[in-house]
Amino acid sequence: MKTAISIPDDLFQKIERYSRRLRIPRSRLFAEAAREYLAKRSDGARSTDLWNQVIAEAGQPADDPAAAVRRRGKAVVREGMAKRR
Repeated sequence: MKTAISIPDDLFQKIERYSRRLRIPRSRLFAEAAREYLAKRSDGARSTDLWNQVIAEAGQPADDPAAAVRRRGKAVVREGMAKRR
């Protein structure tokens, strides 16, 4: 599929130099960049958010277990207070 896009001149020059250095066509560089962009913002990003939430609640594996319980307890209290408002 062919398409036309508008990008700033300085960005075009950077892309041009980078594609030459990699010895790949510009269109391939754009396609790979678009795939990577979409992958980061699709389900993968949601998974990262969920893992970050779990770690925030339970702590890192090397954390003190008591500290993780206290942290989770505080989160439960905050959630309860937010629901009351």
